[in-house]
Amino acid sequence: MSKTKLIKKKNFRGYYFPTDAISISITSIFAAIACVLTMTIQIPIPATGGYINIGDLGVMLAGLIFGPVIGLISGGVGSALADIFTGYPGWSIWTFLIKGLEGFVVGLISNPRIFHEKRSYKDILAVIAGGLLMVFGYFIVELLVLNFGIVASLSEVPGNFFQFIFGAIGSIFLIVILRISILNANPQTFERIFIIEDRRKPT
Repeated sequence: MSKTKLIKKKNFRGYYFPTDAISISITSIFAAIACVLTMTIQIPIPATGGYINIGDLGVMLAGLIFGPVIGLISGGVGSALADIFTGYPGWSIWTFLIKGLEGFVVGLISNPRIFHEKRSYKDILAVIAGGLLMVFGYFIVELLVLNFGIVASLSEVPGNFFQFIFGAIGSIFLIVILRISILNANPQTFERIFIIEDRRKPT
């Protein structure tokens, strides 16, 4: 696909919606990663009927590498599917919204279409914002929407903070390796995901 055609594709702030084989495949792969990570370790929380997991690592990685659009879709869909597959279907809609928004915020703040070749301080800000959104997102849903009460809702907060910290540290550690790997293996991949901004000063 030519660069002119790519620019004409529908996009959000320079991030294309997944409509071609490559972008759809990447979105699906990272949804699967989020799903598998969420299913790998599950610690039930009896007070809320939810569980603690490590799926935020996959959600954050999708946003950090590919931006808000793929972060939203992969994070939301993959995490919600894990709820459905492991017997927590009642949580799937809330998970889709919260984890999808987490991936979106991480991708929006880190803005990889500008910083996809290196690590940026915005990556750290992004995972902090996304992780806090996840923690307080579940707390607000449990307290104000599902009416579990303050004690039950607070009982899940420490576990969700663990998810946040694990995902944040793990994704920041892996991000440079993965960005460089993609650039070395197939540098055109990023051109299918977002409009690359040239930050070099004109001579």
